[in-house]
Amino acid sequence: MEKNRNYFVAIGLSVLILIAWQFLYVNPKMEKERIAAEALQAQQAQSQSATPTQATPGQALPGGGAIPGAGENRDQAIAKSARVAIDTPALSGSINLTGARFDDLKLKEYRETVDPKSPVITLFSPAETVDGYFAEIGYVGSDATGTVPGPQTVWTLSGGDKLTAATPVTLTFTNEKGITFNRTISVDEHYMFQVVDSIKNGAAEPLSLSSYGRVTRFNKPTTPSVYVLHEGFIGVLGEHGLQELKYGKIEDEKSVEPGKATGGWLGITDKYWAAAIVPPQATPYDTRFTHFTDGRARYQSDYKSDAITVAPGQSSEIKNLVFAGAKEVPVVDNYEVAYSIPNFDKLIDWGWFYFITKPMFKMMDFFFRLFGNFGIAILITTIVVKGLFFPLANKQYASMANMKKVQPKMEELKKKFGDDRMGLQQAMMQLYKEEKINPLAGCWPILIQIPVFFALYKVIYITIEMRHAPFFGWIHDLSAPDPTTIVNLFGLLPFDGPAFLHLGVWPLIMGVTMFVQMRMNPTPPDPTQAMLFTWMPVVFTFMLASFPAGLVIYWAWNNTLSVLQQSIIMKRQGVKIELFDNLKGLFSKKPKPAE
Repeated sequence: MEKNRNYFVAIGLSVLILIAWQFLYVNPKMEKERIAAEALQAQQAQSQSATPTQATPGQALPGGGAIPGAGENRDQAIAKSARVAIDTPALSGSINLTGARFDDLKLKEYRETVDPKSPVITLFSPAETVDGYFAEIGYVGSDATGTVPGPQTVWTLSGGDKLTAATPVTLTFTNEKGITFNRTISVDEHYMFQVVDSIKNGAAEPLSLSSYGRVTRFNKPTTPSVYVLHEGFIGVLGEHGLQELKYGKIEDEKSVEPGKATGGWLGITDKYWAAAIVPPQATPYDTRFTHFTDGRARYQSDYKSDAITVAPGQSSEIKNLVFAGAKEVPVVDNYEVAYSIPNFDKLIDWGWFYFITKPMFKMMDFFFRLFGNFGIAILITTIVVKGLFFPLANKQYASMANMKKVQPKMEELKKKFGDDRMGLQQAMMQLYKEEKINPLAGCWPILIQIPVFFALYKVIYITIEMRHAPFFGWIHDLSAPDPTTIVNLFGLLPFDGPAFLHLGVWPLIMGVTMFVQMRMNPTPPDPTQAMLFTWMPVVFTFMLASFPAGLVIYWAWNNTLSVLQQSIIMKRQGVKIELFDNLKGLFSKKPKPAE
């Protein structure tokens, strides 16, 4: 039919446009950004500037303070200041007593590569390093309050000697007016720090000051982000709701200030890691997402609360939470409930199809805990999804089977009406009505399943639980592409070959299953449709070669189940399965015409 031909042509053109866009624009852009990021890091690493640059008044950091250069390595920067050690089942590092800053943090349970001997993930580093990244809680006062805790404040350790999940530490600072700040820092077995400040006003006048919190980093991920994942500034700010701003947007606009909010949280997120501050939930605060370029470029997500007043001789308590670690789904969900943090689960980018994506992860995680392998969990989840969509698929394949039954009558109508397309369309509509066939019945189930496929892609791509999760054989990381490639005979030859020709075993398996699935149906008589029919599996094989192996395994398995399902339904409908005839016709000189 003319409409079907146009439909397939549109699909083919869309696929070609996507491929051209990927190879001619996206790949060169990603390579350019990678080279630029590496050059910037090299330039910063060679910088020998040891003189801090003072922030200009219009861009002063919360609490004031100088901006350090990047001339030191990590060990040097850590060694030059007094610190309190951090040691928990999930974290190691230290708190800098200058500023009471969280600027040294490593994630014990995660490594940079699948090699168990590779270095553990470093999240926070001192500001003096190239990869400076830290979280800080402080105060903004006035001349009447005297010095208040800020970036340059040197705290005194007054309780505890090491921060563990069982033992908090207490820091103390007393300013020149007799105002004492006692800070108690505790941490759980995962990634949440509690910072509780008790402020005692020993001065003769009332004390008025505002608290601030900031997450600051001096670089951004060198791997360009993809459209399905948010990396950059994030927060849920009271009535303003979820805020997600890319690094590029803040670089262009310099600063975005959503406005005053009450309740919520804010920070900076990467694909698998994040740092966020949860301010006092009952006190209104102003927020800001900023890219500073005063002396040294940096990205900052910060808040400043409305001022509180403490009468002479009285005390007040302020509590902040600091999250710094891996975005593990159960852990993040538990924090949302345990600390009543609004929408804290949005720290993980579940996307538009949140109501599908998150339940799908829950199902997959259940099967993982049952069988101990995320690859198996993907296969079983696919079976469950296929079962849920079985009624729709049954209608889809039944419709296709009915269309095949009337194929001879449709051919007769084409011969009868010739070039009279209007007459042919009316006759075919009458034929559909007589045979009780809905020609769109085969399309709707596919459209309905697209969000499910996209949700599964999100789960595999964004969740840290899938990171470095092995399957069987050569698949050691389901979140990464299949490492094998046909160019070097799957590792037998000592070279990798061009990236655009990278075709692993699983993408090839997926391509074969898609080819078999399409050959279950008669070859379209229209040459354009027949060409798309033949080349679409090849195009999708190349497209999925760079996708996470977990997604490719899902697609191959889904295709296999679809072939079995379609065979059963067609047999029940009494319709001939065209697979073997199509395969024979493909390799014969004269293809057999469709029945």
